Amino acid sequence: MMNVLAFLCLLELLLHALAQCTVSTSEFQLEGDYLMGGLFDIHHVITPVDHDRPEAIDCSSERLIPSSYRRFQLMRFSVEEINNSTNLLPNVSLGYEIFNHCSETHNFPGLLKMISVNGLIQPWSEPNKNLSKMSKVIAVVGPFSSTDTTVVAPLFMVDLIPLVSYGAASSAFSEKAKFPSFLRTVFSNKDVIEIIFNIIQHFNWRWVAFLRSDNDFGNDGLDMFIKRIEDTEICMAYTKGLNYKTNYTQMFKQIEEQRINIIIVFVPKLTAEALIMSAIQLNVTNKVWIAGDTWSLNKRLPKQEGIKNIGTVLGVSQPVVSIPGFSDFINSTKSQTHCENAEQNLFCNQVCKCSSLSAEEILALDPSYSFPVYAAVYAIAHALHNTLQCGADKCNGNITVHPHMVLAELKKLNFPLLNHSIEFHENGDPKFGSYSIVFWNNSGDAEEIGFFKVHPSVHFFINNSKIHWYTKGEVPTSLCSPECSVGYAKKQNGIHKCCFNCEICSNGTYINSTEDPYKCIHCKDTEWSAEGSTSCNLRSVEYIPFTDSGAILIMVGALALEGLTLAVSVVFAINYNTPIVRSAGGPMCFLILGCLSLCSLSVFFYFGKPTIYFCILRFLPFLLFYTVCLACFVVRSFQIVCIFKIAAKFPNLHSWWMKYNGQWLIITLAFVTQAVLLLIGYTYAPPRPYNETHWYPDKIILGCDIDLKASSTSVILLVFLCFLCFIFSYMGKDLPKNYNEAKAITFCLLLLILTWIIFATEYMLYQGKYIQILNALAVLSSLYCFLLWYFLPKCYIIIFQPNKNTQQHFQGLIQNYTKTISQ
Repeated sequence: MMNVLAFLCLLELLLHALAQCTVSTSEFQLEGDYLMGGLFDIHHVITPVDHDRPEAIDCSSERLIPSSYRRFQLMRFSVEEINNSTNLLPNVSLGYEIFNHCSETHNFPGLLKMISVNGLIQPWSEPNKNLSKMSKVIAVVGPFSSTDTTVVAPLFMVDLIPLVSYGAASSAFSEKAKFPSFLRTVFSNKDVIEIIFNIIQHFNWRWVAFLRSDNDFGNDGLDMFIKRIEDTEICMAYTKGLNYKTNYTQMFKQIEEQRINIIIVFVPKLTAEALIMSAIQLNVTNKVWIAGDTWSLNKRLPKQEGIKNIGTVLGVSQPVVSIPGFSDFINSTKSQTHCENAEQNLFCNQVCKCSSLSAEEILALDPSYSFPVYAAVYAIAHALHNTLQCGADKCNGNITVHPHMVLAELKKLNFPLLNHSIEFHENGDPKFGSYSIVFWNNSGDAEEIGFFKVHPSVHFFINNSKIHWYTKGEVPTSLCSPECSVGYAKKQNGIHKCCFNCEICSNGTYINSTEDPYKCIHCKDTEWSAEGSTSCNLRSVEYIPFTDSGAILIMVGALALEGLTLAVSVVFAINYNTPIVRSAGGPMCFLILGCLSLCSLSVFFYFGKPTIYFCILRFLPFLLFYTVCLACFVVRSFQIVCIFKIAAKFPNLHSWWMKYNGQWLIITLAFVTQAVLLLIGYTYAPPRPYNETHWYPDKIILGCDIDLKASSTSVILLVFLCFLCFIFSYMGKDLPKNYNEAKAITFCLLLLILTWIIFATEYMLYQGKYIQILNALAVLSSLYCFLLWYFLPKCYIIIFQPNKNTQQHFQGLIQNYTKTISQ
């Protein structure tokens, strides 16, 4: 009896269990008036699968991605919520056909089923004829990755079936010529890279590594990053494409050898998990990891043992948007017990085998990309609402809906959804949303520390006080070379501009680190700088004004010269017929005195601010009229030698000289030659005002610049006359002691030569503003040489020793000299 009772109890329990086991409809399919496609990588192929025959892969046998399963359930929830709505699609049911897209190369049966009609794909052989035979799927949500999207998108682009991705971030999809019906509810890689760039700039990091996935997503991120850091001080010291074959030991060794402290990780979630776990196992320490939005909210990694040892983890993430009702939907779904035969009529890759996940586990998973899925479904629903011209209580059932019509409405959308305004750019990118900047704190949570808003304007913010660095307070540094001190320029060392030596900027140059830290910039001619300067200062301008005491003394000396030449001329004019005046040159004396007086005019133009006229008159009178003076003395010297030495031996030459007035021919020839040379030289390159900036680093000395090529012939003529005069006068050094014309000329020439040697030496040693006074003094000394040592001694004899200014005295001297020569 007891056995019978026990059997009846067990039978009751079994019947009760069978009653609780319900054969539910598939999670992958839902019938409706209009179908929405879905592609979710609920499972993922870790390693490439090689086949020797064409066949689709069984996704349910691959590795489960719980966070993708969560997003898959979110699409189901969104459709159910829309169907329960009374105002979005009234009297219209929305269904879905979802596929587990675990491989980009072996998942085509599901894709082909979406675009087929009764198992056949109808080509558009004639426009507008086969529209009725198009697939019942009006739009597709997904896929998640950029690589998967690149593979599947062409199948949908041909028929302009909207493909609204919730995760494909490659910038290539913004090209509407290639992807006309592609839209997405996430920002492109360009925006994510912009945030990462701002983080790096914010903390002044310069030496970084960029680890990427070895696929379209990672390569696109790398391209965006390289473009963004162009013309900045950030250098990508190392980059690596990660895949299942990556040798992490070798990779981290290379990073360590290059002293890289900042590592950007732009990879999918699974790759990031493998990377971080390897870093923990290999004891990689003291790094800052910048996570992309694909794994910054990872729930498993922050709680791993040893995660604190790898350093500090910052990340870019989408803000976590709480979706009302989703948790109730998951709890309701997971509370049912499904029978084994629930999946018997499913199509390829519409089997999940996810019953092991509890509702609590699903809700605790990484919430990344949840709102993009929710927004994608609602965007399609609103586009369908507009296509069907839905009102408050019904839609227009007479409208035949085609995917391209839904696409047109998608592009025009603008509706509110959970405090966001859902709208798309012309290129299909979203106009809504923002990013959070997170930090993995000691509790194992991704704590929000900042944000980056794109719309309506760009706004970037980080709260530094919330970050607990592995350095115990200070922000870590990452530099190939330490920054140069102020006043030093960077000299690049190697291929990276971040690796450099520091060289101090020399005098006359400065460094502007914000404009170009690699170049010392030369100051303008009107500016100066000391060694190691960061800016230039205006030079002080210096010249000799007329009020300068030295200039006044020189001008007084020139005026005194004028007075003395006038006095000597008067004395010589009164005593014109005396032997002294005639032996000094007679009428030639007045020419010499007049030229000396005219030469003194040059002195006055050495003072004041130089102009082109001042520069011309500074040299022209002296060069022209001093040439006449030297020519006169050349003739006088030659006549002295000729009278006493050449006349006896060459009487014909002497008679020719006297007959044709050879002395005046020589003087005239010298004057005309010098005048022509000056005219040609000053026409070609006249003296011009010149700013001397090399002698003093902080001053500008105003002077006059002489073109050596243009003026050299004039100076050579003067030197030649001086040399010729010295030869002739030196030949007459043994003339009578009291008849000392030649000796006086020789002495004057020696003083003249000495004066200009002294000036040339001073000019080479000193080129300050007082060089103008020295130059004027040299000119004045040249004039005084002949006035004081040639004319004044004769005036002395005329005034104070008239007994020596007689014909008898001169004849006696000549007779005594002749006797001496004959003996």
